[in-house]
Amino acid sequence: MFGLVGEYEVKLDAKGRFLFPSHLRRQLSPSAQENFMLNKGFEDCLTLYPMNEWEKLSTKLSKLNLFKPQNRMFYRLFHQGAKQVALDSAGRVLIPTSHMERVGLEKEAMIIAYNDRIEIWDRTKYFEMIESNMSDFADLANDVMGGLDDTE
Repeated sequence: MFGLVGEYEVKLDAKGRFLFPSHLRRQLSPSAQENFMLNKGFEDCLTLYPMNEWEKLSTKLSKLNLFKPQNRMFYRLFHQGAKQVALDSAGRVLIPTSHMERVGLEKEAMIIAYNDRIEIWDRTKYFEMIESNMSDFADLANDVMGGLDDTE
């Protein structure tokens, strides 16, 4: 698998549910069984991990030395608010109210899939973040990609 990919606009209903995009659903590994772990992202978004990807990440995190205060704090902060969610029979995901409030998610959302995760952004905040970073994109690309060896 090359990883998840895509950008989708979705609408949240009054209960905080959105219809999971069918194109993205087809990208999920059968081992995820349409189950996810939802938690706070690193910026002002939520992160939805397909369960098979969450299990891989959990395996890596379980190797952290929890006798180090820095590792314990990272572990706590990373897992803070994590909640298992699943697609319902109509193919929707329910976002708990507390998670919606945490990132200011209201009616319109952006679903951004990349690599092993799916970010859920308030639509306005997402486009503000993208716009504020576009002018630095060339420098960012050079910093991130400039040292890669493309001979492989």
